[in-house]
Amino acid sequence: MSRRVVLVPAAGSGSRVGAAIPKQYLPLAGRPLLAHTLDALIAHPDVDAVAVVISPDDQWFDGYDWPAALTVLRCGGATRADSVANGLGQLDLAADDWVLVHDAARVGISATALSRLIDTLDGDAVGGLLALPVPDTVKRGDADGRVGATLPRAGLWLAQTPQMFRAGLLQRALAAAPLAEITDEASAIERLGLAPRLVEGEAGNFKVTYPQDLTLAEALLAARSAPAQA
Repeated sequence: MSRRVVLVPAAGSGSRVGAAIPKQYLPLAGRPLLAHTLDALIAHPDVDAVAVVISPDDQWFDGYDWPAALTVLRCGGATRADSVANGLGQLDLAADDWVLVHDAARVGISATALSRLIDTLDGDAVGGLLALPVPDTVKRGDADGRVGATLPRAGLWLAQTPQMFRAGLLQRALAAAPLAEITDEASAIERLGLAPRLVEGEAGNFKVTYPQDLTLAEALLAARSAPAQA
C-alpha cells in the first residue's frame, strides 16, 4: 500500500519578511512559525510521515523542541527545488508512494483542505495541488509602474500547497528540469507534458511572506483554537 509522506522544505531565509532570523523561526503565537505548520501536518490521520528539510548550516533549528515523529533532513539547497530534490534523495520511498510537498510558511493548512487533496488525488494518474481560483481583476504592469493590460481571470488559479505527486514521478520531473527555474513541484511535472489536477484550497492557507502576514496568521490560529460558542 502506498504511503503518504509530507516533505516540508525549510532551508530558505524568507528575506521578504525583513527579519533578522529565517522566517520559519519567527515567533508566532508563542512558538516558531514552522512548529504550527508541522503540528497540523503530523496530526492528520492520513499522513504516514512528515520530514522537514533544513540547511546543513542551520543555526536555529536545534534551539527548539520538535515533535518526536518528525524526520529531520539536513540537506537543504540554494532553492526550494534543490531542497525538495535533496530531501527526496534521502527518504526511503517506493516509486508509488505519495509525496506531499508543503510550504513551511503556510501555517493555515486545515485538516479539511488536506483531506480534500488526499481524497481527490488518491486514484489520480498524475497528482495535483491545492489552489484557489483568482477572485480579483488581474493587471499586468509595465516598466513605468502603470497598467499595461487587464488580463482575463477566467481559468486562472493561485497555486497553494501541499502539492501531491508520486515519489518516482516527482524525482524524475525534478531530475529533468533546470531547478533554478522551478518555483513549485507542479511546474516540474508540467515540463514532462503532464497536467496536474487543481483541487480547491482555502483562503486561510496563505503563505506568510510579508511582515503584515504574521498578524493575519496569528489571528487565524487564535480563531481556530477558540472554543466554539454554544
